[in-house]
Amino acid sequence: MTKKLKISAIKPYPVWVGTRNQMLVKVETDNGIFGWGESGLSGREKAVVGAIEHYREFLIGRDPMQIGRIWQEVYRSQYFEGGRVLQAAISAIDIALHDIKGKALGVPAYELLGGKQRDRIPTFASTGDEAEGDVAIERARELRAQGWQAIRFFPIGQNSKDIFEPRQSIGATATMLNKAREALGDDVVLGIDYHHRLSVAEAASFCSKLGRGVLDFLEEPIRDETPEAYESLRTMTDIPFAIGEEFASKWQFLPYIERGIHQFNRLDVCNVGGLTEAMKVAGWSEAHYVDLMPHNPLGPVCTAATIHLAAAVPNFAWLETRAPEANLGFDNSEFFPVQPRLDGPDYPVSDLPGLGVEVNEEAVEAESFRFWEAPHLKRRDGSVTNW
Repeated sequence: MTKKLKISAIKPYPVWVGTRNQMLVKVETDNGIFGWGESGLSGREKAVVGAIEHYREFLIGRDPMQIGRIWQEVYRSQYFEGGRVLQAAISAIDIALHDIKGKALGVPAYELLGGKQRDRIPTFASTGDEAEGDVAIERARELRAQGWQAIRFFPIGQNSKDIFEPRQSIGATATMLNKAREALGDDVVLGIDYHHRLSVAEAASFCSKLGRGVLDFLEEPIRDETPEAYESLRTMTDIPFAIGEEFASKWQFLPYIERGIHQFNRLDVCNVGGLTEAMKVAGWSEAHYVDLMPHNPLGPVCTAATIHLAAAVPNFAWLETRAPEANLGFDNSEFFPVQPRLDGPDYPVSDLPGLGVEVNEEAVEAESFRFWEAPHLKRRDGSVTNW
């Protein structure tokens, strides 16, 4: 390749796929090479579209091969830099640029990140939002029989669309998990995602109701804005914490990594700033013996980008997959004719140039955006609580 590429178009596509919107972004170049990216800010896609349209105004004509320089410019191009909306937009553009550069050079994206360190990406699967109690345990048995060695549960009350009472959830959930460990044995990894619905006191109470060794990770038990709150909870339990899916930069990870608060980074490449920022967080985490356990509830573009990240870093545990939950429909083959496919509980690492994913743009253009809101949960006294 001798001719210098130029960005010729940036097209945001907020589109309904399965049971939720996916915020896809296509970056085109003047020689026909294009790349796809994805934003992770589910439920606020219109805000991300606006940010992308701002960035598009000065990115047209730029060299897409200068990924690091473009990242710095889009981050620093406003006085009010950072934040989840802007970083979600930057993430999508950055991932698309990696797709372009890989295609232009004829190499998979992991080669741009230092090369492949593993051939297969182990995953963890979830029992599903609707499964509770014995039904969830039976679903975990099925996943175990299908080969999964790492399984995540959801708390009792997770599927509520209206009322969530933490104190009613934690006792029943602890009982379910104690039974699950007994039923599944000691050689399977078990975790639970509390979706930041608890207070420090509630989370500590929940942990105290579990038998020793029942949980291998506790995901997002409380909100993340105050690291000191997590430090307080850290003194009350020895269960490893898996947190960070909402973090939108390396700076948000800073206190958690430096203070040894958590053990697994739930980094999301579609929120944190794309592959460029994700690799910086991965290296920092490696220095502190924190493993990556990436957040991945979106679509095949996010999955493909995260597979390349997982292939290129040494400190990796499991990638989230919701593919076994077929009712979600996020991996619709009409929209994504070429995409990562599970082989048992693992994703084989693709050697196709770029991300190795194809998007049916005609199908995407034909599908419209739909407004979607996460449940606005309350406690029984009428006060607002977290979803």
